[in-house]
Amino acid sequence: MLISIDHGNSAIKTLNFSFISGLSEHTVKPPITDEVLEYNGSYWTLSSKRLNYMKDKTQDDRYFILTLFAIAKEMESAGQYTPVEIIDLSVGLPPEHYGILKDRFASYFKRDKEVRFIYKDRPYCIKINNVMVFPQAYAAVIPQSSLVINTLRIFIVDIGGYTTDVLLLRNGKPDMQFCRSLETGIITMNNEIIRKVNSLHDMKIEDEHISAVLSGKETILPQDVKDTILSATRLHAKDILDQLRELQVDLRSNPAVFVGGGSILLRPFIENSHQVAKADFITSTNANAIGYDMLGRKKLSSLSSHIA
Repeated sequence: MLISIDHGNSAIKTLNFSFISGLSEHTVKPPITDEVLEYNGSYWTLSSKRLNYMKDKTQDDRYFILTLFAIAKEMESAGQYTPVEIIDLSVGLPPEHYGILKDRFASYFKRDKEVRFIYKDRPYCIKINNVMVFPQAYAAVIPQSSLVINTLRIFIVDIGGYTTDVLLLRNGKPDMQFCRSLETGIITMNNEIIRKVNSLHDMKIEDEHISAVLSGKETILPQDVKDTILSATRLHAKDILDQLRELQVDLRSNPAVFVGGGSILLRPFIENSHQVAKADFITSTNANAIGYDMLGRKKLSSLSSHIA
């Protein structure tokens, strides 16, 4: 079974699920939820408080445990529960980190032994067979290849939780010599907005408040607080575009495709910027996971043909 996962700093995304990249560890089984995963003698539940940013997610087992949640959710959704299952994983990394970390990332998931855990009181035993690592941002446009296939030069800009990643495609193919990662994602923006609202309005807000305002959802926040959120977001979008210009990413002379959950939140500010001449937006937050799945299936097919 192929499982494709986008290990975001804000959220874990699969083909069918998206959940916050947060975990709580318990020494005894929590009685208040049935979504408990038992692994290596500890009990784990998903948390609404995301993990702190890690450039290298292989530092400890937490992203592996989040992966076990994702695998179990996908197996359950597909109705393919079996106590023993061989799993192929298709995952990705920011383009700038890809060359440095891809082998370590693959080794992190491909354990030497079978992995045993219990999820929702069901025992699982999985053997992770192939681990395929692809560049994110590029993967996100694979399902929408018509946007880039006949374009001489186009930039893919992935605004995620902690980073904004940019990759140049030449005639639809990634130029891995031109890929950058900026620490200007939505997490950094939200932290600044929360600080500013607290300072100006003496009010404590959370990420969910900011997302609701930017998505046009109803809130009970006063209008002056909403205005502060919108003003700070406009400045953050401008800061991202200014930093891209400093990296010689000129979106007045080159088209761009924006992907990632951050791009969706910042879309109105990007589209109204004089720094952007032509921009398309991929609105699925699962776009990288969908791309990993397509690339993974293609690679597995190639491996099978080579073996045959």
